[in-house]
Amino acid sequence: MSEITYVRGDATVPSVKGVKVIAHVCNDIGGWGKGFVLALSRRWPEPEAAYRAWHRGRAANDFGLGAAQFIQVEPYVWVANLVGQRGIRTGSKGVPVRYEAIDTALGRLAGKAAELGASVHMPRIGCGLAGGKWSRVEPLIAERLVRRGIAVTVYDHGD
Repeated sequence: MSEITYVRGDATVPSVKGVKVIAHVCNDIGGWGKGFVLALSRRWPEPEAAYRAWHRGRAANDFGLGAAQFIQVEPYVWVANLVGQRGIRTGSKGVPVRYEAIDTALGRLAGKAAELGASVHMPRIGCGLAGGKWSRVEPLIAERLVRRGIAVTVYDHGD
């Protein structure tokens, strides 16, 4: 079984050959405007437009915690919008991250990555604005993706 590869750099510019899926966690209220999504939006308008339309049409689609949306942004690059946080604020119910939702969405991501024969690239999902702990997210990635033979690279920004 391979492991998760950790690198310094920008998850929006994965430097490997083949099909790539860039995965990140979104909230369940339609908000897009802070954190990693800003880097995505600087490169491609489609993931934000698709996410907002998905949220707008939520009465008639699968938008919600645990859902995953896949947008092709280049011939060999896809973006996975994974709904893994409830709201955007830390409150009486704790931080916004929902580990069960991330786990479910990662299962959907694994299916898509396997279908595409793709590697998966991501920041430390659920651990920025969502307030999650990497010690809880990393085992979910290992179980859902790595165990299925999907190559995963996690990007830490900065030097």
